[in-house]
Amino acid sequence: MVTVRAPATSANLGSGFDVFGVALDRPADYVRAEPADETTIEITGVGSRYIPEDPEKNVIGAVADELGVTADVFLDNGVRPASGLGSSAASAAGAALALNELYDLGYTRRELVPVAAEGEAVVAGEAHADNVAPALLGGFTVVRDDGLTRVDASLSLVACLPEIVVSTSDARGVVPGSVPLSDVVETVGSAATLVTGMHRNDPDLVGRGLRDEIVTPTRAALIDGYEAVAEAALGAGATGVTVSGAGPAMLAVCREAESLAVATAMIDAFDDAGVDARGFQTRIGDGASVVGESP
Repeated sequence: MVTVRAPATSANLGSGFDVFGVALDRPADYVRAEPADETTIEITGVGSRYIPEDPEKNVIGAVADELGVTADVFLDNGVRPASGLGSSAASAAGAALALNELYDLGYTRRELVPVAAEGEAVVAGEAHADNVAPALLGGFTVVRDDGLTRVDASLSLVACLPEIVVSTSDARGVVPGSVPLSDVVETVGSAATLVTGMHRNDPDLVGRGLRDEIVTPTRAALIDGYEAVAEAALGAGATGVTVSGAGPAMLAVCREAESLAVATAMIDAFDDAGVDARGFQTRIGDGASVVGESP
């Protein structure tokens, strides 16, 4: 039996649409795998009633197929589905690492990234690694078709998750098909600033680097209260705010001393907009890890 803790993640980070991602040190999924003649999946935890246990419809079953193994898999889901915090990626990454360890398959974590991405395609519709890469490798990751780069960054973050749902299909549907060159130039500048900030562990540079005039404004419109929440976070000391993944979660960069104030301000602003929300004081964390029993 192998149990793996797989972290939530945040992708895009504003200026890095489909390219950037970070692992968060909380929340997380726990995936336990045991040898079996056929794959079965049992799910408990946050939003478990919305996650299919049929292996043909679940990312875990797809990962097992990719690896050519079968197992009884138990998922204690800690990352809410449809949150923008990489719920399906955490499950896929956790299953990939657990099954690799269980059957001593010998894959490196980097080699497991495309395996987990194929698993996540069951939910996302296509194999993409912007969430599964940080879920497996930790830190800040840059995903391209021709390779993967990782930076061992360390920054305080706040993830604020409102009790609303934004489907990935809706979030994809509002992404513009063409944009002015000036917006592209601005976003490229932000992306370069963010990467520099990650290398320096500089919250001011990373916060500035979240700025994006292409995707974030269209997705922010799907989140009730977004502008007021962003203003509240900045007023409480955040250096930058953006949509986490496809949303509805919002991600703020801050200094550790201001993390509680930023989280409180974001929750209160959502409350003023009539939306319940939960805040996670978190930071850029490690990738999936083999642990004992889930808590």
